[in-house]
Amino acid sequence: MMTPEQRSRCMAAIKGKGTKPEMLVRRFLFSKGLRYRVNNSKLPGSPDIVLKKYKTVVFIDGCFWHGHEGCKYYRLPKSNIEFWKHKIYMNMARDYAANVDLELAGWRVIRVWECDIKTKAKRDETLERLYHKIVGTETETNTYESSPDSIPIAAEPPSSYGNNEI
Repeated sequence: MMTPEQRSRCMAAIKGKGTKPEMLVRRFLFSKGLRYRVNNSKLPGSPDIVLKKYKTVVFIDGCFWHGHEGCKYYRLPKSNIEFWKHKIYMNMARDYAANVDLELAGWRVIRVWECDIKTKAKRDETLERLYHKIVGTETETNTYESSPDSIPIAAEPPSSYGNNEI
């Protein structure tokens, strides 16, 4: 158990840019010869990686902060549950809106979950799949319906908000 001051200090120390999962993905893509921009604030959602040549953006999402259903790293804290539910659902809704905006602008959106690159075995497979999706050697599947009825709200998180999850 942490005091509110300790919890606040702990949560404030969590970075939003240049995280370890982001750096792993960026190093891998660079080693494969891909060149990119990072955190382009001119695009919706400020994507972690922007590959203009391939008209592709990549988000590297933390399982807790972005509500990765069924993941062992997505567990709500025991205290202040309503606050955390609301915060995470709003993050999910914002992610979904960014996906829709980017796709309408002609960008291909790929989301990589933190848990998929945490262990060495999963990381290699995930990064190879990511590379092939970017350069177009893998077929795509749409994992959400883009109808007005499927737009999530804070009380109803989407089951899957990315068109290409890795």
